[in-house]
Amino acid sequence: MEGFTLLLDAPAMGSASGAGLSMVISIVAMLAIFYFMLILPQKKEQKKMQEMLGSMEVGDVVVTTSGFYGVLIDITEDDVIVEFGSNKNCRIPMRKSAIAQVEKAEK
Repeated sequence: MEGFTLLLDAPAMGSASGAGLSMVISIVAMLAIFYFMLILPQKKEQKKMQEMLGSMEVGDVVVTTSGFYGVLIDITEDDVIVEFGSNKNCRIPMRKSAIAQVEKAEK
Protein backbone atom coordinates (compact mmCIF):
# COMPACT_ATOMS: atom_id res chain seq x y z
CA MET A 1 0.00 0.00 0.00
CA GLU A 2 2.94 2.29 0.65
CA GLY A 3 4.08 2.04 -2.97
CA PHE A 4 0.62 3.07 -4.16
CA THR A 5 0.73 6.15 -1.89
CA LEU A 6 4.10 7.09 -3.35
CA LEU A 7 2.67 6.90 -6.85
CA LEU A 8 -0.17 9.20 -5.88
CA ASP A 9 2.20 11.66 -4.20
CA ALA A 10 4.70 11.74 -7.10
CA PRO A 11 2.82 14.35 -9.20
CA ALA A 12 2.33 16.48 -6.09
CA MET A 13 6.10 16.56 -5.57
CA GLY A 14 6.48 18.32 -8.88
CA SER A 15 9.01 15.91 -10.32
CA ALA A 16 9.01 15.25 -14.05
CA SER A 17 9.42 11.52 -13.53
CA GLY A 18 6.24 11.45 -11.43
CA ALA A 19 4.22 13.04 -14.22
CA GLY A 20 5.67 10.60 -16.74
CA LEU A 21 4.89 7.67 -14.49
CA SER A 22 1.28 8.73 -14.01
CA MET A 23 0.89 9.08 -17.78
CA VAL A 24 2.28 5.58 -18.33
CA ILE A 25 -0.08 4.19 -15.69
CA SER A 26 -3.10 5.87 -17.31
CA ILE A 27 -2.13 4.59 -20.77
CA VAL A 28 -1.74 1.04 -19.42
CA ALA A 29 -5.11 1.34 -17.67
CA MET A 30 -6.79 2.51 -20.89
CA LEU A 31 -5.25 -0.36 -22.86
CA ALA A 32 -6.49 -2.82 -20.23
CA ILE A 33 -10.00 -1.36 -20.45
CA PHE A 34 -9.97 -1.60 -24.26
CA TYR A 35 -8.80 -5.21 -24.05
CA PHE A 36 -11.46 -6.32 -21.58
CA MET A 37 -14.31 -4.37 -23.19
CA LEU A 38 -13.55 -4.79 -26.91
CA ILE A 39 -11.03 -7.47 -27.78
CA LEU A 40 -11.87 -10.21 -25.25
CA PRO A 41 -15.64 -10.32 -26.01
CA GLN A 42 -14.90 -10.37 -29.75
CA LYS A 43 -12.53 -13.34 -29.32
CA LYS A 44 -15.16 -15.19 -27.28
CA GLU A 45 -17.76 -14.59 -30.00
CA GLN A 46 -15.38 -15.82 -32.72
CA LYS A 47 -14.60 -18.96 -30.72
CA LYS A 48 -18.32 -19.62 -30.20
CA MET A 49 -18.98 -19.18 -33.94
CA GLN A 50 -16.11 -21.55 -34.86
CA GLU A 51 -17.46 -24.18 -32.46
CA MET A 52 -20.95 -23.82 -33.96
CA LEU A 53 -19.66 -24.17 -37.53
CA GLY A 54 -17.48 -27.11 -36.53
CA SER A 55 -20.40 -28.98 -34.99
CA MET A 56 -22.66 -28.74 -38.08
CA GLU A 57 -23.92 -32.03 -39.48
CA VAL A 58 -25.87 -33.02 -42.57
CA GLY A 59 -29.59 -32.57 -41.87
CA ASP A 60 -29.22 -29.58 -39.55
CA VAL A 61 -31.46 -26.58 -40.17
CA VAL A 62 -29.43 -23.41 -40.72
CA VAL A 63 -30.14 -19.73 -41.03
CA THR A 64 -27.90 -17.84 -43.45
CA THR A 65 -26.58 -14.35 -42.83
CA SER A 66 -29.17 -13.08 -45.32
CA GLY A 67 -31.99 -14.67 -43.29
CA PHE A 68 -32.84 -17.73 -45.39
CA TYR A 69 -33.70 -21.01 -43.66
CA GLY A 70 -32.41 -24.22 -45.21
CA VAL A 71 -31.26 -27.77 -44.54
CA LEU A 72 -27.63 -28.84 -44.85
CA ILE A 73 -27.20 -31.41 -47.61
CA ASP A 74 -23.39 -31.63 -47.82
CA ILE A 75 -20.45 -30.23 -45.87
CA THR A 76 -16.88 -29.82 -47.11
CA GLU A 77 -13.95 -28.08 -45.44
CA ASP A 78 -14.90 -24.48 -46.35
CA ASP A 79 -18.27 -24.84 -48.10
CA VAL A 80 -21.72 -26.28 -47.51
CA ILE A 81 -24.64 -27.11 -49.79
CA VAL A 82 -27.96 -25.89 -48.44
CA GLU A 83 -31.40 -26.96 -49.67
CA PHE A 84 -33.99 -24.19 -49.44
CA GLY A 85 -37.76 -24.62 -49.26
CA SER A 86 -39.72 -27.71 -50.19
CA ASN A 87 -38.37 -27.67 -53.75
CA LYS A 88 -35.69 -30.38 -53.76
CA ASN A 89 -34.01 -28.75 -56.79
CA CYS A 90 -33.12 -25.56 -54.91
CA ARG A 91 -29.68 -26.49 -53.58
CA ILE A 92 -27.15 -23.72 -53.26
CA PRO A 93 -23.46 -24.06 -52.38
CA MET A 94 -22.15 -21.40 -50.03
CA ARG A 95 -19.31 -20.65 -47.65
CA LYS A 96 -19.54 -21.85 -44.08
CA SER A 97 -19.04 -18.25 -42.99
CA ALA A 98 -22.45 -17.42 -44.52
CA ILE A 99 -24.15 -19.51 -41.82
CA ALA A 100 -25.41 -17.37 -38.94
CA GLN A 101 -27.27 -19.95 -36.85
CA VAL A 102 -27.53 -23.75 -36.63
CA GLU A 103 -30.46 -25.69 -35.23
CA LYS A 104 -29.61 -29.36 -34.67
CA ALA A 105 -31.70 -31.94 -36.49
CA GLU A 106 -33.98 -34.03 -34.31
CA LYS A 107 -32.82 -37.62 -34.14
